[in-house]
Amino acid sequence: MKIFALILFALMYVLMVALPKHRPLYAVGTAVIYLIVGVLPLARLPEAINWNVLMMIAGTMIIVDYFIESKMPNRLADILLEKSKNVMWVTIYMSLFSGVISAFIDNVATVLMVAPVGMAVCRKLKINPVGMILSIAVSSNLQGAATLVGDTTSIMLGDYAGMNFMNFFWMRGRPGIFFAVELGALATVPVMMVLFRRDKDPVEARERTPVEDRMPTVMLLVMVGALIIASFIPNTPMLINGIICCALALVTMLLDLLRKRKAGGAVRAVKNLDGETLLLLLGLFVVIGGITEAGLVDDFAGFIARSGSGSLFWLYTLVVWGSVVISAFVDNIPYVATMLPVLAAVTRNLGIEPYLLYYGLLTGATLGGNITPIGASANIAATGLLKKEGYESSFGDFMRIGVPYTLTAVIVGYLYLWIVWA
Repeated sequence: MKIFALILFALMYVLMVALPKHRPLYAVGTAVIYLIVGVLPLARLPEAINWNVLMMIAGTMIIVDYFIESKMPNRLADILLEKSKNVMWVTIYMSLFSGVISAFIDNVATVLMVAPVGMAVCRKLKINPVGMILSIAVSSNLQGAATLVGDTTSIMLGDYAGMNFMNFFWMRGRPGIFFAVELGALATVPVMMVLFRRDKDPVEARERTPVEDRMPTVMLLVMVGALIIASFIPNTPMLINGIICCALALVTMLLDLLRKRKAGGAVRAVKNLDGETLLLLLGLFVVIGGITEAGLVDDFAGFIARSGSGSLFWLYTLVVWGSVVISAFVDNIPYVATMLPVLAAVTRNLGIEPYLLYYGLLTGATLGGNITPIGASANIAATGLLKKEGYESSFGDFMRIGVPYTLTAVIVGYLYLWIVWA
């Protein structure tokens, strides 16, 4: 069963690379086969699906639809153009802006909020938006490990290791993982300057677009604040972020209905939900649940622990770069959940503190998703938005941006953590 699960998983990826137009079909088809043959027992189906992410995406998409209709992204695009020298710096500023926001709220929500501004910029400049939107997604993933509230894996580490918000900045008298992430982010600026070196056309904003309705912007800001506040409240439900986003989406539609006395906005927002992205994620969650149930993730975690147990440096290196590789293809949440107790046991046997390996795990697992367009939910949301706007992005398009970002940020974080924590 394990070999069958692995072969089918590999076949799904090959099809996604070779024929990317039908990615949701391959993911859902593989998921159905896993369920039929018992790779993933039907009883485990509900827990395999990350309902929190799906609810977050659906709720945020609805609010963002109102946000786009309000012309606020166009207004923000005008302001950004006023501050930029050329197209290259517009892309860099958009990426850094995405990263800053993503340090405090979920990566998917960040992409769905920032990408419409990037699309508005590209429409004004009449340029292909693929590079800018993918950079926004990659930068969003990059900053997820910076704080306790930036990503689900950060929250998992904080809970498992008993770390609070400030421990990501300063831990046991030493700088925390926040500085590793930020140094990695700064190191990606020269990478972007090389990747987008040909985009030197000057930019300007002749006049600022008038905003037709400020209510959607307020609701987005309320959502950001609510997500941050919820992250500090102990013992919240697992679906808390999804509940917040869906509840605020319903409030947004209700307010629009009460103010305009017609349901056109709500109907449009629901019709504009990106069903393909939601379906792709649904299928991938089931597939990842299947290979986790088959023991493939456990096997990889055990391999890393056994291979590196003789040397701390070799173990640390395997944890970081092994996590990069596995997270390029597997959702990092079940992987991190599997690795945390493994690393705790290994470090107890070695008689050392676990924090170097914990931070290395988080660095590799968070950034590894940037290697492929289906390695992280934020990437899927970004490529889904591009497809909805009529722009196809291949594996090659994504990896041209994602691989240099990932290698640069991981190398910087890898060296920093070893110097500070070894």
